[in-house]
Amino acid sequence: MKIKRLLSVFAAGTVALSLALTGCADGKAKSENTGDNSSGGKKVAFVPKIQGIPFFEAMNRGGEDAAKDGNFEWVYKGATTADPAAQADVVRSLIQQKVDALIVAPNDPDSMAPLLKQAQDAGIHVLTADTDAPDSVREAFVNQASEEGIGKALVDELVKPMGDEGEIAIVSCGQTAANLNAWIDVAKKYVEADLPKIKIVDVVYADEDEDKAVTMAKNLMNAHPNLKGLIGPCTTAAPGIARAVDETNNIGKVYTVGVGTPKAMAPYLESGASSASVLWDVENAGYLAAWVGNQLASDKPLEASMEAGRIGTVKYDDASKVVLLGDPLILTKDNVGNYDY
Repeated sequence: MKIKRLLSVFAAGTVALSLALTGCADGKAKSENTGDNSSGGKKVAFVPKIQGIPFFEAMNRGGEDAAKDGNFEWVYKGATTADPAAQADVVRSLIQQKVDALIVAPNDPDSMAPLLKQAQDAGIHVLTADTDAPDSVREAFVNQASEEGIGKALVDELVKPMGDEGEIAIVSCGQTAANLNAWIDVAKKYVEADLPKIKIVDVVYADEDEDKAVTMAKNLMNAHPNLKGLIGPCTTAAPGIARAVDETNNIGKVYTVGVGTPKAMAPYLESGASSASVLWDVENAGYLAAWVGNQLASDKPLEASMEAGRIGTVKYDDASKVVLLGDPLILTKDNVGNYDY
């Protein structure tokens, strides 16, 4: 994890930290960050689920760093709503631009698959990052951590303060997000097999809307007066459920954990509204995605063990086509201040 990045790098990466700054009325892509391609390097593009939220802006900063280190061009372009149709429009525009590698974090993997095939047919190397589209032609999936690691860690971190019995609920984001659904599935199976006194009473979906997550969490607490825990497996739901607990004066009564970025989670970890955030080095995830994209664009084979620039050694599984960043990072009130995104 890069700790306390240089001010100049941080300032460059925070231009689009709010939807208000990056948004446009129709939800289509508004801004595009590109690197200097004067060297003739490859052009690697990344389409996030949604542009403007801290998580994907941090991935963008990592991609920018990889482009500087690897002397290639980095394009960051996304829609300002978590709308599969708007995301598809961005992908089509990048296909028309004939980028060399196209990285997508799909909102809807099934509807994105035909577009990835279209990109491949146009001679573009295609891969996914953050969220997979396993039933597509993608050449690699850059995964931040294993599904088992994240799913189990979310449950384990909730059980620590809550205990191993009681009712819990999950407030997720996109209903079709493959990574979130995989983590939820792991969590359900883990609870069923190892924690029989815990009951998951509901799973609801707030898209990528923190305010909606707050409302849904409050509704769950009202509908289930014995609720003891909430899990928010995405970076808008995690602070949303913690905020709901704080605003309803339920700190110490209802426990929350989630997948949230350090700055978003810091006040809730410090207040006790959230017990932990299960994450990874988001900037390094962006760096690795860009690095793998450049490898493919340069027709370099992916190997079982690779030295990926500043990250060091990463593993690649040829059977699943997955490049793995590493183990999850557990953020707590004791270490959250060490990270600046």
